[in-house]
Order: sequence, then C-alpha cells, then structure tokens
Amino acid sequence: MLFPALDEEDLNALADNIKEKGLIHPVVLDRDGRVIDGRNRLKACEIAGVEPAYTTYEGDDPDGYVLSANAHRRNLTKGQLAMITAKACPLSGQSGRPPSGQSSRFLSGQLGISRGFVGKANVVLQHAPDLVDPVISGATGLNEAYATAQENKAKANSAEVQLARLREEDPELADRVVEGHLTLAGAWAERTERVEEDKRQRRVATRLLDEIVPPLAQTRGTRTFSRYDPAFASGSPITREIIAHATTALAEMDQIWQERDLP
Repeated sequence: MLFPALDEEDLNALADNIKEKGLIHPVVLDRDGRVIDGRNRLKACEIAGVEPAYTTYEGDDPDGYVLSANAHRRNLTKGQLAMITAKACPLSGQSGRPPSGQSSRFLSGQLGISRGFVGKANVVLQHAPDLVDPVISGATGLNEAYATAQENKAKANSAEVQLARLREEDPELADRVVEGHLTLAGAWAERTERVEEDKRQRRVATRLLDEIVPPLAQTRGTRTFSRYDPAFASGSPITREIIAHATTALAEMDQIWQERDLP
C-alpha cells in the first residue's frame, strides 16, 4: 500500500460522510478483483454500515492510476508525494521504473513535484529504508530523513573503503568481516596487533643476526677456528653438528638476501 492509512479520527469522519451522502468514489479493483484504490473507503463503509460500490480498473498502469487519484484527493505534502513516487517506481522489479515503464520523472511531473524532491526520496529509499513509511505517513519530514540517509551513505562508503583496504592488507581478516564473524572495527584492531607483533619479531630477528653474523664474518682468514678450545666454552661446546646447522642457516640467509635483493 503506497499511501498511508487514515487515522481513527479521519476514518470515522469519512464513515460519517459516507453515511450521510453515500459513497461518492467507488472502491477500485483490478482485473483479478483485488483492491487497488479505496481501502480506507471500504473500511469506512463497514463502519457506516453502507454497502460499498465497486469499479474495475481496465488500464495497464494501476500504480500510476493510484498515485494520480490519491495525490489530488488527499492533503499530502510534496515530501510525502516524493516518497510515495520513489517507493512506487521499483514495484515493477526494474530499478526506478513502475509497471507501465514510466519513469519517476514522468510521475513527479504528473504529481507536480520537482525531481529534486524525488531524488532526495530515492536516497532515503536506498540508505534509510526504515524512514520511508514514516515520511509517507507524515511522522518524519523528507529533509530530516534525507539528512539521516546522507549520513548512512557516508558511513557505508567509508566502510567500503576500509574493507577494500583491509582486503589488500589482510584478505583473511576481510573474509571474516564479510562472513559476519568479525566487525570491521574488530578486524582493524586485530590487524594493528598483527602489524605490531610482526614489527617486534623483525626487530628481535634483526638484533640477533646483527650480534651473530658480523662477528662470524670477521673470523674469516684468521686463526680463530684453530684456537677454539672446548674447555673454555661458556656454554655447550661447538660440535660438527652445530657447525653443519650454522652452515645451512648461512646458506638460507644468503638465499633470502638474494630474493629480497638486499646488498
């Protein structure tokens, strides 16, 4: 239902009018017998105890007909009409077009509202859908709803940018956010922890190699190895197995330096 239902006071007033003067505008049905216009009149007839009159709409644009008929019959603001137009357009299943294929531009012209109003309404429809019905009912103004929608849109765009950046830096965390296992804020907090831990490990590894490799390189071509005496070892004596592991470690180190193109 595109148009808001009448409140109890207005509905009772309509019932009194129908009881006194009869039903001036019949309830309109589509070809399948469904009510497309006149739900309030139908309910008012029930309250008044008056047998309603019916007519069948034979055209191919029922939504356009309902919009046109009610816009001129009701005392609605331009914001309400713009929101109703925006809500009506997707009913065909094609974004921005009503069943007849008419555009929101055509409907706004028919209803006497500017495209700017309809544009704002479309932003609300996309980014603050919970405010669509309050705008239509008059509980919330279009400008107020539009401001909220703009804020939601900005937040969504910001979130999309952050998620794209997270996917570049840490795809696994981004997947967990998309799957709903982690919030975007939580993912970035975990990402920061991972980065800091990586820095710590790199710092420790760098200091360790700085302490070991340069002194070892300085022993090349000296008599240091021939003077080694296990009796003076401060810890476990150096064995051939340890030398073999050290040789392998240096070969691995050389390979990594080549891959990283380090001097």
